[in-house]
Amino acid sequence: MKQIDVVKSVVDTLKRVLPKDKELISLHEPTFQGNEWNYVKECIDTGWVSSVGKYVNQFEQMLVEYTGVKHAIAVVNGTAALHICLKLVGVQPNDEVLIPALTFIATANAVSYCGAIPHFVDSSNDTLGIDPFKLDYYLDEICERRKDGSYNKITGRRIKAMVPMHTFGHPVDLDALFDVCIRYQIEMVEDTAESLGSYYKGKHTGNWGKASALSFNGNKVVTTGGGGAILTNDEQLGKFAKHLTTTAKKPHRWTFEHDHVGYNYRMPNINAALGCAQIEKLPTYVQQKRALADIYKEAFRDMKGIQVIAEPVNAKSNYWLNAILLDEDRASLRDDILERTNEQGIMTRPVWRLLHNFPMFADSPKMDVSVAESLEARIINIPSSPFLGASYG
Repeated sequence: MKQIDVVKSVVDTLKRVLPKDKELISLHEPTFQGNEWNYVKECIDTGWVSSVGKYVNQFEQMLVEYTGVKHAIAVVNGTAALHICLKLVGVQPNDEVLIPALTFIATANAVSYCGAIPHFVDSSNDTLGIDPFKLDYYLDEICERRKDGSYNKITGRRIKAMVPMHTFGHPVDLDALFDVCIRYQIEMVEDTAESLGSYYKGKHTGNWGKASALSFNGNKVVTTGGGGAILTNDEQLGKFAKHLTTTAKKPHRWTFEHDHVGYNYRMPNINAALGCAQIEKLPTYVQQKRALADIYKEAFRDMKGIQVIAEPVNAKSNYWLNAILLDEDRASLRDDILERTNEQGIMTRPVWRLLHNFPMFADSPKMDVSVAESLEARIINIPSSPFLGASYG
C-alpha cells in the first residue's frame, strides 16, 4: 500500500468508528451523567467548599472500596500525590529514582521536588512500561550493593526508589518489577495516574507499591476537575500522608502547631463531591472504554503496518487512552497522520517526548532506551472518551 493510501486509510477508519455529528472529537473529554450537579450544589448551598467536608472522607472511602487498597488520601493533583509518595518511602536529596523515559513529565518533576535525580530506564514493547528484565541486567552491571541499599557505581549516588507508570492504563509487569526492587533494596512507588479501573492478575493497580499516586485531572477516566490521591496499604504511612498534606498541623481546637515541613495539598470538598459522583459511574465508564477499544481493534485488524495497542497478558486495562502503533517502516507517516486527522476534526496526538531530551534532565543518568525511542516515534493516541463507546458497551 502506498504511503498516501495508508494515511487516508487511517483517517477513513477513524471516521467510520467515530460519531458523524460532531465537528471536533476530543482526545478525551469528561463525562458527567450522574449526581455531579447535586453533590456540587450541596457544597455550594451549605458553604462546605474547602478542604473540610463530608465528601472528602466519602471520596477516600470509595477509592479504598474500589481499589482494595487500605488507605486513600485525596490531594490537589496527581503530581502532589507522587511527590508525597516519594517522601513517604524515604527519597532524599541527591538520591536517584528509576523512572521510565517514556512517561509524562510530572513523574520526573515529582522526583525533582524531592531534590532527587531521575534515572531514566527503558520500556517494554509488551506493556509500554518499564522492562523488568532489561532493567535487572542493567542494575546488575551498574549497582554496588551495600547494607543500606544499592548505589550507582558511576555517580556514587544511592538508587532509592523505582516509579513504574501504567502507560495509557495498561498495567506493567508488576511481579517482575517487584522482584527487582527486592533484589536491589529499592522502594516501589506506583504511578497509577492513568490506571484507575485497571487490574494486574485480578488485583487493582496501586497495591504493589509501598505508596501509589492517582490523578483525577480533567482528561482522566474519573475527574475531580483537578485532583489526585495517595494510596497505601501501610496504616502508619497513610496517617503520615494525611498529616503532611494538611500542612503537618497537629490537631487542636484553636492553636496552630506544626511538627514537620508540611504541604497544603488537601483536596477541597467541592472537588471531592464531583469525584464521588464520578466514581459511582466508574464501572460504566470502564466498560464503555473497553468496548471502544474492541471496536478499534476490529476496525484496524486488516490494516497492514498498523496495530491497535492492546492490554498486556495477565492484565485488564481501563484503556484510558487508545493508541495505534505504526510498524517501524511506517514511522515516517506519524506526523502526516497527526496532521490529517486533526485537520478533519479528529484530535490525535503523539506520545510524550522522552524525558531525557528535555534540557533540565539532559544530564540525568539513563540506560539504553532504544525501545522507548522506537515507541516514541511510532505511537499515535486516538479519541478515547467514554461516551464514544457507549453505543457499543
